[in-house]
Amino acid sequence: MLNRVDKLRNRLNDDEAALISGYPNIFYYSGFNSNDAYLLISHERQYLITDSRYTIQAKQQAPDFEVIDIGIGFENIFPRISEKRIGYEESKMTVLEYKRLWRKLGTHQDFIEQQKIIDEQRRIKDDAEIKKIAEAEKIGDAAFEYILPRIKAGRTEREIALELEFFMKNQGASALSFDTIAASGVRSAMPHGAASEKVIENGDFLTLDFGCVFEGYCSDMTRTVVIGKAVERQKEIYSIVLKAQESALAAIEVQKSCCYVDSVARKVIADAGYGDKFGHGLGHSVGIEIHEMPSLSPKCHDIIEDGQVLTVEPGIYIEDFGGVRIEDLVVVENGIARNLTFSPKNLIEL
Repeated sequence: MLNRVDKLRNRLNDDEAALISGYPNIFYYSGFNSNDAYLLISHERQYLITDSRYTIQAKQQAPDFEVIDIGIGFENIFPRISEKRIGYEESKMTVLEYKRLWRKLGTHQDFIEQQKIIDEQRRIKDDAEIKKIAEAEKIGDAAFEYILPRIKAGRTEREIALELEFFMKNQGASALSFDTIAASGVRSAMPHGAASEKVIENGDFLTLDFGCVFEGYCSDMTRTVVIGKAVERQKEIYSIVLKAQESALAAIEVQKSCCYVDSVARKVIADAGYGDKFGHGLGHSVGIEIHEMPSLSPKCHDIIEDGQVLTVEPGIYIEDFGGVRIEDLVVVENGIARNLTFSPKNLIEL
């Protein structure tokens, strides 16, 4: 079986090499857990270029790569390969880095954009990756169970977020997937309402969107609860979002388009009269980065394939009232979605 580096080589033309500068692909192709590096992959050689602070770590984590101290200079490294076209990550390399490389190497090598080719493999997760993502999501499920009895009127959003974060790290997470979202009351109408000092009150929606990193891979989940008894409008909105999410989950099948799955959830919400209150895409892929491709959105016509890991997170957001989002993380296996999120989705009144 070809390894990840060999699969990348097969995508390159004979005169092309790949220069990888962004952490996600450095980690994916080499196992080196730092962004203070470059990978230079030719058809015959593979180098990990870093500085003296990380050379020992690099040799341990990336034994299949020849580790080079960047102190010797790019102009002395690139002549070691014969390829004259260097594909780089245009979304990761800064203009300053590009200009510096071009000044040193522009007369010897051409630089071409190859982000898509370098990223392509990461769209499909292998069994080891799926296991790590599932473990990260398991920590998230445990965190939600832990935090529920601790959510009370009078506490702040920030307090709840900090407890969630501490619990996840205490359970083996190495980092957070993103800044925890904890938005209550009218603030829950903000899809990305970062935790604030707002005091949670009876009658509030509270939306919690959080995730963690386990062995380099992210999780992501969202649940919305009500503090105290829900009023009828809250129940109505919650039930619409839940129906939209369940419909979309059932619609995920290989060979279906991502925009089709998005449309299934969007139609449920639109038919209920809230179409203009669901502004974001239905979901996104998750892996080493919290947002990867493909996405479940009206603009993404990519085809769903086995091995993709996707969020499914419809929402309704009403200014000056509040909002609901329900999000699960799924892996596409044997043609359909297998849910990695097990936290309850019935309307929880605390």
